[in-house]
Amino acid sequence: MIHENSVIDAVLFIAVLAPSIIFHEVAHGLVAARLGDPTARAAGRLTLNPIKHVDPFGSVILPAMLALGGQDVFGWAKPVPVNPNRFAHPTRGMAITALAGPATNLGLALVVGRLGPFEQVGGVVFITSNDLWARVLLGLLIVNAALAVFNMLPIPPLDGSRLLPLVLSDQGRLAYARISQYGFLVLVLLLFVFRGSLRFLGSWISWIIRLAV
Repeated sequence: MIHENSVIDAVLFIAVLAPSIIFHEVAHGLVAARLGDPTARAAGRLTLNPIKHVDPFGSVILPAMLALGGQDVFGWAKPVPVNPNRFAHPTRGMAITALAGPATNLGLALVVGRLGPFEQVGGVVFITSNDLWARVLLGLLIVNAALAVFNMLPIPPLDGSRLLPLVLSDQGRLAYARISQYGFLVLVLLLFVFRGSLRFLGSWISWIIRLAV
């Protein structure tokens, strides 16, 4: 049996997840364009129109199923196309472009934390209102803090994986590119098979939430 509160929480989560991942993806495209790659602009992806970014399964169906089932929620948007060959320094350009997404989510979390009806007592953050708008702001704070941290994992295709090539040799980059195709499988295993393996991320997410409030 699915309780009404579970349904409301699932809908609320998707409502705050969608704009958060859209801003994340647009940030990638804007920075890529600034560094010399107009691919995202040519594809019409430098827009806040959700139709251009939302992946029906990754942005709506899967997060809803996980939220309703009381599981850790995971989701994604359509990746913004980037052509690293357009950058003057491809490896560095990809790293900077990748960082733009989590940095945007971190910025959103910090702004929402200041705007929301939150109070911190003894390192614990409380919401001081139970109205819908307060719950939306709380959701935005948590989701953006989580996106900022989760996407910095050095596992392809997450943004953190774009930083590793900066410290690898040319041969190491080729080897890393070959094994990157298995990154999504690794993520699935960590999230759904070896549950609890990413629990350590919670402390970083909590730290950002406390910092924002």
